[in-house]
Amino acid sequence: MTYSERAKEIFHDEIVELEKLGGSIDSRFDKVVDAIYHCKGKLVVMGIGKTGIIGHKIASSMASTGQPSIFVNAVEAMHGDLGMVSRDDVVLLVSNSGSTNEIVDVIAPLRTLGCQLIALTGNEQSPLAKGCDLVLSMHVDHEACPLGLAPTTSTTATALMGDALTICLMEKRQFRAENFASYHPGGALGRQLLRRVKNAMQKAVPKVDINTTLRDLVHEISDKHMGMTMVYNGTKCVGIITDGDLRRAIERYGDLTVTAEKIMSHSFKRITKEALLTDALAIMDQYNITTLAVTETPESDDIIGILSIHHIIDFN
Repeated sequence: MTYSERAKEIFHDEIVELEKLGGSIDSRFDKVVDAIYHCKGKLVVMGIGKTGIIGHKIASSMASTGQPSIFVNAVEAMHGDLGMVSRDDVVLLVSNSGSTNEIVDVIAPLRTLGCQLIALTGNEQSPLAKGCDLVLSMHVDHEACPLGLAPTTSTTATALMGDALTICLMEKRQFRAENFASYHPGGALGRQLLRRVKNAMQKAVPKVDINTTLRDLVHEISDKHMGMTMVYNGTKCVGIITDGDLRRAIERYGDLTVTAEKIMSHSFKRITKEALLTDALAIMDQYNITTLAVTETPESDDIIGILSIHHIIDFN
């Protein structure tokens, strides 16, 4: 067997275990989400070793998506770092075995502080599980490690459970792209998410009158290089014609004197100039279109620009 074939087996083995774990999630997960959501303080994630590393990732993901969170090494907690924890906090204790002394030993002082305790463990009968208010199981039947010793599938399961918690809390808070950007102002991702339609739109709006013939429509659309044109009746925008509309009109009518009024689409998608580019992309993806008419406000009918997928790509 080649190493590439063995790697595929490892992927398969872990996926099977993760699917079983996903199928076992029950109402206890809902209670954990509610407990963290209604927490008056912050989420404190504790662990050691490899699960501690995953715990650090969980805390970081939570913090970057609107949930105040910190990671505290359980060993350091017993030597002064408990001072970072308050009675209003919810503490998520992470341990696959649930029997590690350094994790179990921290339960009593946390109880003294009055924190609500959640166990994320692979053993629901462990001292950790029995000492906490709520328990989330990350049990897997076996590790991908052939010796069954190195944490492999179990750490993947821990990370995945943390991702599920993070995403559910994001959705419960209706956490949006602009919120995410505010937590990442210094990174490229944050800068991209903060970009708005007005920064990338084309202010020169391709436009024709309702009486413009097909012959002149072809010229206007080709000349503006946007694959579309808005259609006006006087000063009022009444429709849109795209490249696709042109092709269908030629096939249907075969007459270059047919007017814009006969071939335009009366309804078209629009977006305000202050909207985020991520929102624009979502609309384009939903309706399988490549351009949006831009307005000053949601109530306005005046088209002040055109945003195309090519503008967004070039802008980024």
